[in-house]
Amino acid sequence: MTSLDGDVIRQLARDPLRQKLTRIEVFAEIDSTNSYLMQVPAPDPGELCVAVTRNQTAGRGRHGKTWQSPPGSGLCLSAAYTFTSPPKDLPALTLAVGLGAMDALEKLGAQGIGLKWPNDLMALDGKLAGILTEVQQQSADAVTVVTGIGVNVDLPSEFDSGPETDWARRVIDLKRVCDILPSPESIAAELVEHLLAVFIDFESSGFAAVADRWSQYDWLLGRELIIDSVAEQITGVAAGVADDGALLVHTVESGICRVTSGTIVTVGERGVSS
Repeated sequence: MTSLDGDVIRQLARDPLRQKLTRIEVFAEIDSTNSYLMQVPAPDPGELCVAVTRNQTAGRGRHGKTWQSPPGSGLCLSAAYTFTSPPKDLPALTLAVGLGAMDALEKLGAQGIGLKWPNDLMALDGKLAGILTEVQQQSADAVTVVTGIGVNVDLPSEFDSGPETDWARRVIDLKRVCDILPSPESIAAELVEHLLAVFIDFESSGFAAVADRWSQYDWLLGRELIIDSVAEQITGVAAGVADDGALLVHTVESGICRVTSGTIVTVGERGVSS
């Protein structure tokens, strides 16, 4: 397994990222890059701290699920950023991060990426990457977010993702969607650069500014869904995403329902009119 080179990642970083990247820590192995950044001092407002590895032993996803990949086959990167005041619609930050991560991977040559509400990147109808965003309240005003991105880079052909991915038992790696596989350092540098841009833009404009563009890559749109929400199970057809990041589902019983939190347990084929 080839180790990451933090100096190369920093050299690949362009301004203004290079000026705002106050700390980048590279680990040969770590339980969770998100957990690590949640435990260390937060960066000053407007600055970025990054932790990255190719071997995460206890990666976490939404609702206590795990992020699994064989050592050296993926890249796990977390970035901590402190907002001077809590942005509007902060839960929608994960969706904006998905758009930024997609842009980063497309810049590296990845093709055919879609976005699955609220935190997955899809390609060839398989899961390419996942996102986890956590929040630390620093004071009455300042709030720090720690956003982790796990990307499948070069999975072994016999890899079985197991039950943790639920509906998306199929996984895809960058090797399948890039003509030339980029180096792990290039992937890390592009992700961090795009994350910084997302954080800055989100602080000033929120998710509404990118909602229309996000919708262009909506992988769920028009698919039949079953969602376990806090209060009930919702069955319907995905009808897009609202300006505040809520998933819109067209149901027979109630028309359009807004889903702000929940787990998608079943996804059907596209082609059903919403």
